[in-house]
Amino acid sequence: MKLTDFFLAELEREAANTRLVLQRVPEGHNDWKPHPRSMPLGYLASLIATMPAWIVSMVNQNELDLKSEAAAKFKPLEWTSRSELVAALDSSLADAREALQNTTDEHLLMPWKLVVGGQVVNENLRHIMIGESVFSHLAHHRGQLTVYLRLNEAPVPALYGPSADEDSFN
Repeated sequence: MKLTDFFLAELEREAANTRLVLQRVPEGHNDWKPHPRSMPLGYLASLIATMPAWIVSMVNQNELDLKSEAAAKFKPLEWTSRSELVAALDSSLADAREALQNTTDEHLLMPWKLVVGGQVVNENLRHIMIGESVFSHLAHHRGQLTVYLRLNEAPVPALYGPSADEDSFN
């Protein structure tokens, strides 16, 4: 299987679960966080909605410096409704699909760097960076958001198996 086909299929699988979680995010609680050092709910939801678009940078650039002007476009979306989050996810997915459809496996075998203020903090082959820094990172933060849902009395969707709110196996 081609890497591009694998990542396109993975994008669709992750999109479905991500959409389910974003559709449950409580509105009007953007500043809520479970601990002073935790991310606010609104920032976390925005991060999750836009994370698939990180693939575009990993495909189209050789590096991203988080302190550069180019990184300013990754500023979190200010949202007030779940529909805005889902629209941001749909846009992010469309951008990621386009980037993956317009690249080659050979290109995905080339190195990519994450830089902060000129210092390399992570460097690996593009396909590894996409797998770890997008898909694994997305699953991690989506799981974090499901805990935020629970703590805000919002129903947690069944993602990889039953949830206490959607136990369809009883």
